[in-house]
Amino acid sequence: MNFIQVDIVGLSTSPSSGGAYALVLGEVEGNRRLPIIIGAFEAQAIALELENIQPPRPMTHDLLRDLFETVGAEILDVVIDELREGTFYAKIRFVHTGDESQLDARPSDAVAVAVRVGAPIYVAPSVLEEAGIPTEEEGTATAQMPRTEVEEEYNAPPKSRLSQMEDQLEKAIKEENYELAAKLRDEIQRLKGEQAKN
Repeated sequence: MNFIQVDIVGLSTSPSSGGAYALVLGEVEGNRRLPIIIGAFEAQAIALELENIQPPRPMTHDLLRDLFETVGAEILDVVIDELREGTFYAKIRFVHTGDESQLDARPSDAVAVAVRVGAPIYVAPSVLEEAGIPTEEEGTATAQMPRTEVEEEYNAPPKSRLSQMEDQLEKAIKEENYELAAKLRDEIQRLKGEQAKN
């Protein structure tokens, strides 16, 4: 399978998030963003490494990196390869004594290890297709005919809840509020799933 390489483009939080952060991954050769909700500890572990801040004692992800090095294993890359019922799944792929193998991991832990060893991060096309959020770049916005205020007020059909949420998702992306965008995306997918069953 051909995986799509991504980079970390942001870590964000909001006061209403209850301690959760959005890890935002962006296509290296594309305009889609993949927000993944992660915990505060994992966000801190990623941020410390990105900022080149060394804690006085090794953190869990430092310990894992050191363990790989001590046993002579080389981390090749990290792959976020599955999305099931709103949960992302990842693998840390490595070589040890000439044999390739992989470890199942949460994406947040896998990314925290990847940034420590300089390993590339990949996403399965199916995951990016399902959960990726396209960002507008110059020349890619779809042209729409402007509507008069009268048409907006009297002729527009009332918007469904799904349509309203899609509008909110678009606004959240424009404002780069990826945490909200991820929550809206997940709720939209749930609603579409319910509609498909009916």
